[in-house]
Amino acid sequence: MKSLADLKTLHQELKLRQRLLEEEQERRAAAARLAEQERRIFELTVGPITRLPDRRQALPERQPPAPEPLQREADERAVLLQALSDDFDVESLLETDDSLSFRRPEISIEVVRKLRRGHWALQAQIDLHGLRRDEAREALSAFVHDSARRGLRCVRVVHGKGHGSPGREPVLKGRVRRWLVQKAEVLAFVQAKGSDGGAGALMVLLDGGPARGATIQPAPVDR
Repeated sequence: MKSLADLKTLHQELKLRQRLLEEEQERRAAAARLAEQERRIFELTVGPITRLPDRRQALPERQPPAPEPLQREADERAVLLQALSDDFDVESLLETDDSLSFRRPEISIEVVRKLRRGHWALQAQIDLHGLRRDEAREALSAFVHDSARRGLRCVRVVHGKGHGSPGREPVLKGRVRRWLVQKAEVLAFVQAKGSDGGAGALMVLLDGGPARGATIQPAPVDR
């Protein structure tokens, strides 16, 4: 038989276990209440909310915006802003023929002859009549750049003969030659034939592709 002291010790142990169990249950209940408060923090902050009924409507998929060629546009703006000097010495670069033609060092004289004979079909032209110097320079720069980017080979630049200028001297003729020489897209140019504008225009060969020099093949010309 157990003594009275043993029974008293057992009773104390049972009470201790009961108290520890109750404390553990209280801790779990407090943690659950905290978790619920965190889950409903928005609702508890703004007050009672009402859930909208589910109308089972399909949400349209949003198409992402088309990518913008920002770098290409920045490069093109930089090219158009490229300064073309009126003081550029072009005389030493012109061929000393009757039309003062021009060609890059890698372009053969035969290419210039073909350009003069009209072997390349005219694909675009710009008329600078009536434009002021700065307007003409910007317009020509943009035209050359855009034509080369589009892959055009042969274009015409009309600068006029100067009949309407003071002293009947061509204002743009010399400047256009200086500007064209400074454009990297220009491979060669010659004075246009009489039927194409004569002394008032230039036929310009552009770098519209990988071929250069005498290997450039002429396009058929509409007669």
